[in-house]
Amino acid sequence: QVRLSESGGGVVQAGGSLRLSCADSRRTFSNNGVGWFRQAPGKAREFVAAIGWRGGSPAYADSAKGRFTISREIASSTVYLQMNNLKPEDTAVYYCAVSRSSVASTSQSSYQYWGQGTQVTVSP
Repeated sequence: QVRLSESGGGVVQAGGSLRLSCADSRRTFSNNGVGWFRQAPGKAREFVAAIGWRGGSPAYADSAKGRFTISREIASSTVYLQMNNLKPEDTAVYYCAVSRSSVASTSQSSYQYWGQGTQVTVSP
């Protein structure tokens, strides 16, 4: 039912910025929480940020606090992840996911729809 399309990944120098986008072409996930997760080479997938129903209750991983901002546009069913002051350790494949509920969850088990992932590479 939900079809996610991600964009915005790329290669940047340390200290640079990127904005990731996650869109539902059917514009039907406005009542659900949405999260961003990432998986770096040799590591497990980890939580990055999440946002609740209508943009409420944003949550961030410690590594993202102060640098990343999650937001959403309800009308267009689009969620953004603005990433500033990027570091080499931010290099990973970033995934967008839609929750089963309306809250911002940090748990992967709360999400039932996942995007294809977008590569973010930060050079030293």
